[in-house]
Amino acid sequence: MAKVAFLGLGVMGSPMARHLAQKGHDVTVYNRTHAKAEEWVKAHGGKAAKTPKDAAQGQEIVFCCVGNDNDLREVTIGKDGAFHGMGKGTLFVDHTTASAEVARELYAKAKELGFDFIDAPVSGGQAGAENGQLTVMCGGDQGPYSRAEPVIMSFAKASKLLGPSGAGQLTKMCNQICIAGVVQGLAEAIHFAKRSGLDAEAVIEAISKGAAQSWQMENRYKTMNQNKFDFGFAVNWMRKDLGIVLDEGRRNGAHLPVTALVDQFYSDVQEMGGGRWDTSSLIARLEKK
Repeated sequence: MAKVAFLGLGVMGSPMARHLAQKGHDVTVYNRTHAKAEEWVKAHGGKAAKTPKDAAQGQEIVFCCVGNDNDLREVTIGKDGAFHGMGKGTLFVDHTTASAEVARELYAKAKELGFDFIDAPVSGGQAGAENGQLTVMCGGDQGPYSRAEPVIMSFAKASKLLGPSGAGQLTKMCNQICIAGVVQGLAEAIHFAKRSGLDAEAVIEAISKGAAQSWQMENRYKTMNQNKFDFGFAVNWMRKDLGIVLDEGRRNGAHLPVTALVDQFYSDVQEMGGGRWDTSSLIARLEKK
């Protein structure tokens, strides 16, 4: 069992930290709103720290899951950031979906300070975090990853080292590219079925047994057909992720026409008031027309 800290107790971080505690790890938590950290400790045990630096002191591994690049820099290298409390030979594992650029920046800073950094964004959404069934995509060095992997599996069903620093974030970008295209295709199929006078649910049940099958089809077609979107991975967060993807594509020369188009469709959903809706709400844009 390891001595660990977890920074960020949002819809993903809170259940991930809970799984660590349930597996017997010694967990210290930090959240920007300290009262939330104290509530977590009352429910799950462990300790609450008032700063990321305090949370990191004396730990073997520090996990993190915050909102974006700026949040990540704040809790790592900002005033009272965790990097100021990390010991030599320890390990920082970041589950934030962020840019590959910030991952490489923090990896280099960690090396300079004498500890290791793994970028480890996750896929599986809130349900995956709650159920301990996340997929974790990692970038960094093999030795530190091997130390982290058994602890990561406290809240994951799969974890893989994909390459050097930044590779985890780049893989998560591939994940979001796939999701964007698949959700738009599913939305159009359901919309088309309805306009054709077909029973949309019956259509999806039939085609889901063939080559069109996907996780989105299996898990979202009923709620999409019923126009229910008050759950899941928010459109606002997807647009943040797709912005990172498109920025990286401009840097590496990748052509991402479908991703750019679906990003604009999500912008339309935001304008409809659906910023907090699940990403499957792309169909609401089609049904509106």
